Amino acid sequence: MTTPTPYGNESTAAPVEPHRVLVLNSGSSSVKYQLLDMRDRSRLASGLVERIGEETSRLVHTPLTGGGGGAGPRERTGRIADHDAALKAAAEELAADGLGLDSPELAAIGHRVVHGGLKFSAPTVITDEVLKEIERLVPVAPLHNPANITGIRTAQALRPDLPQVAVFDTAFHTTMPESAARYAIDVETADAHRIRRYGFHGTSHAYVSRKTAELLGKAPEDVNVIVLHLGNGASASAVAGGRCVETSMGLTPLEGLVMGTRSGDIDPAVVFHLKRVAGMSTDEVDVLLNKRSGLVGLCGDNDMREIRRRIEEGDEQAALAFDIYIHRLKKYIGAYAAVLGRVDAVAFTAGVGENSAPVREAAIAGLEEFGLAVDAGLNAVRSGEPRLISPEYARVAVAVVPTDEELEIADQAFALVESLRPQGLGQVDN
Repeated sequence: MTTPTPYGNESTAAPVEPHRVLVLNSGSSSVKYQLLDMRDRSRLASGLVERIGEETSRLVHTPLTGGGGGAGPRERTGRIADHDAALKAAAEELAADGLGLDSPELAAIGHRVVHGGLKFSAPTVITDEVLKEIERLVPVAPLHNPANITGIRTAQALRPDLPQVAVFDTAFHTTMPESAARYAIDVETADAHRIRRYGFHGTSHAYVSRKTAELLGKAPEDVNVIVLHLGNGASASAVAGGRCVETSMGLTPLEGLVMGTRSGDIDPAVVFHLKRVAGMSTDEVDVLLNKRSGLVGLCGDNDMREIRRRIEEGDEQAALAFDIYIHRLKKYIGAYAAVLGRVDAVAFTAGVGENSAPVREAAIAGLEEFGLAVDAGLNAVRSGEPRLISPEYARVAVAVVPTDEELEIADQAFALVESLRPQGLGQVDN
């Protein structure tokens, strides 16, 4: 068959069953990408374009298997003007490895979209109407959805013939009951302005809760898990039988745990106080709570490794920041144990959760009456594999499960396009 390429060339090749998915995570000034082969769920290449629009733009491309043969990362620097140029540069790097985006082996492009509201509870093929709804949600995700939209439009221009699939951070949390999702404010006002708890990091919570069940040798529907996604952004979820019933982030990613630069839970009256007494504008309060709070606000650092180093040197401010971080974490573990009624496992994931043994130890310490304990030897082991760090006698398993949001997006996108593809045909109507 003859396959059009996004650059105006044509190639003739035997019919191929599409089996690759390109995953795009578009930020305001960056694009992360991974190309995966869904036959064995292996990574063919990955990359990051950062500082888009600046003179110091940088692209780092890593071929992992396939044409690049795992030869190591390649880097290019210099101004990359916009997302269109960024994605074209990434496409050139992929083509250099024999993995061009014009390949008939490409089944779909999967996009991380941060906010899907209540309308999108599953991966969705992006149509004009879907894109309009993502745009309508910009007021509740002003830092994220515009960049996601830019990435989608750029990818559509490069491959207009290819299914573009949105996988939403909020989708996994749409199973929360109204009692967990509603704020106790005037219902008409809440409904008019879409004010409710949506939750985020959903692809991570879905992946990790399922992997935790697998680690225990059980089906997801038979396991209750508390997932602690601890990175610069941090969130917790209570997952009952594979369904999210509670999560810590709310209308925005600001609610919940203490994070790298975000305050997490705070008395709403603090905002009024700062406006009335300190004379701060709405934008100034926004910057304070989102970018100058959390760990960086408490001690000047948001890198847990640096905070632990300072603690070991006797730094009292770093120690207090760590204690506040852990205190909030314990509160959520206890609250979610009450919500679930029965807890089979607590799973740590993301940068801090996967790599900081002191955080895991401190978060679980003192919770023995809940059936929780950490084995010091197992906790100290560094590994990229899912593993248990609780002693055999512990009633509740404690696990470390490396998250893989890109694989989760690829899995969901590929499953969707496969379900929509007519038998024996190579493309899905977009």
